[in-house]
Amino acid sequence: MSEVKRRTAGRPAGSGKSASGHSQSLVRGLNLLERLAASPGGLALSEVAEQADLAPSTTHRLLQALQSQGFVTQDSELGVWKIDVKTFRIGNSFLEARDFVATSRPFLRRLTALTGETANLGIRDGGTAVFLAQSESSQMMRMITRLGSRAPLHASGVGKALMAWLPDDEFERILDEQGLARVTENTLHTPETLREGMAEIRRQGFAYDREEHAIGLQCVAACIHDEHGIPLAAISVSGPKARIPESRLPELGELVRTTATEITALLGGRVPEPPASPGP
Repeated sequence: MSEVKRRTAGRPAGSGKSASGHSQSLVRGLNLLERLAASPGGLALSEVAEQADLAPSTTHRLLQALQSQGFVTQDSELGVWKIDVKTFRIGNSFLEARDFVATSRPFLRRLTALTGETANLGIRDGGTAVFLAQSESSQMMRMITRLGSRAPLHASGVGKALMAWLPDDEFERILDEQGLARVTENTLHTPETLREGMAEIRRQGFAYDREEHAIGLQCVAACIHDEHGIPLAAISVSGPKARIPESRLPELGELVRTTATEITALLGGRVPEPPASPGP
């Protein structure tokens, strides 16, 4: 590829001025950082140049500039280039500054608009789920949860969605410390039935609350994950059983699962592969 083609490859139409001079160098440098970040073991100069579609001399000049600012480093023994600590600090500051409540609010409103029902956001605090945000249904009969209120993990949609993805030791610790109080006649109140329910949640990607927290109330929920795949929060759609009958649960579950996946991606998280069933 000629030098002219290299300069224009991948450039959006009409972006000549913004991608020229220092701006072009900045874009190319950021591109190199992305390539190196995707290769934890590092890349040789020739590999970086090939992946970025740049001349080796240009690539080396950009890498040296990035190295001088602490963004990349070169392994003195292997000769490969890797991202350095400053790049890590910048990425980590994003993770620390992210506000999953603010990020989730428009998605909660969208869920309410699509379903006509109340949408909720909650987190885990020990053995309980705490509700932090809500988009309220406009229906006369609707589910309303006071923000800051709590529900048992094992007896709520949000709680079960969070509990299903916990590490085994944390899951067992909650069982030992909190027990499985029966909130309604439908509550999963034995370790065996709860473990079966957790396995189902992981398989399908969302949780059901079939009148397990309140008679007459049905709910579907899905987990939002952090960058390690650990539960960060969960969202749910809840409403009267008359409007959310059994036949509607799978459809709502898929909608909530897809929405939780979108939020997870926006926050830089990842949805893990379903783990083995918790417990013995």
